[in-house]
Amino acid sequence: MGWLALLLAGVAVWLIWTGKLQRMTAKDGMALGVALVGSVLAAKGKPVIGAPLLVGAALFFARQGKARVKQPKRAKARPRGGEDVAAARALLGLTPDADADAIRAAHRRLIASVHPDKGGTEALAAQINAARDLLIADHAARQHLPPNA
Repeated sequence: MGWLALLLAGVAVWLIWTGKLQRMTAKDGMALGVALVGSVLAAKGKPVIGAPLLVGAALFFARQGKARVKQPKRAKARPRGGEDVAAARALLGLTPDADADAIRAAHRRLIASVHPDKGGTEALAAQINAARDLLIADHAARQHLPPNA
């Protein structure tokens, strides 16, 4: 049972190292903790106490896995018109007459502080990236230019 404790500790270290632990819910963290405690107890010669903890954590993660598999994949968001452009401008703090260089500068300024590597969230970084892409495409459409120009 000692190898099981080492395996679970290795999984915990891997979760922390890869950043997947940031996306875990509090329930996931508690279940991981229960599994670690159960494996340590089982390794120390108390399998009567440790085994139910391990089994309970395994069942919890099995149910979580099934629930995540059943969730439908999200479709990519498509621009819906003027209100999306206005929301993107508000997110980046730009005026309606901002050019492509101003859009890119505002994006760089914001993404530097909210990037996941700097302690921000992936969701907010994705919103800022989507806002930049939408505004650049809108600016190019108004100027009759290709979006990458």
